[in-house]
Amino acid sequence: MTDTAAPHSDDSEPTGAARRPKRERGARESLLQVTIVMEVLAVVFGALAINGLDVLPPAAVFGGAGVLVLLLLAAYRVVRYGWGVWFGSALQVVLLATGFIEVLAAVTAAVFVGFWIYGVVKGGQLDAAKRAATEGAS
Repeated sequence: MTDTAAPHSDDSEPTGAARRPKRERGARESLLQVTIVMEVLAVVFGALAINGLDVLPPAAVFGGAGVLVLLLLAAYRVVRYGWGVWFGSALQVVLLATGFIEVLAAVTAAVFVGFWIYGVVKGGQLDAAKRAATEGAS
């Protein structure tokens, strides 16, 4: 007499337009986006550290860091395109240039440039191998 399983009805499904499938990201895009997120964190904490050293006025430190964070977030969105990778690479040069303000900022930037280069090279190799495997299976 007790029915434990309710009949499935399609009334719970939304009646609006079907959801668009998520775009598949490549390995290069994923690796570069992870690098950019870590760089954003490094810029924020680096700005706090450089502000504590009193080498620049706080407005210059936080203004520059804010602009750099916004540019990095823009790079996060466009890194899927070829020109976006070049844009991100130009930002790596800007990060290295922070070494003129504080030497340890350049050391940190050099580590991230290494991550960036690895993401571009290895991610491209992984994407090419995946394309070749997909074309071979077809």
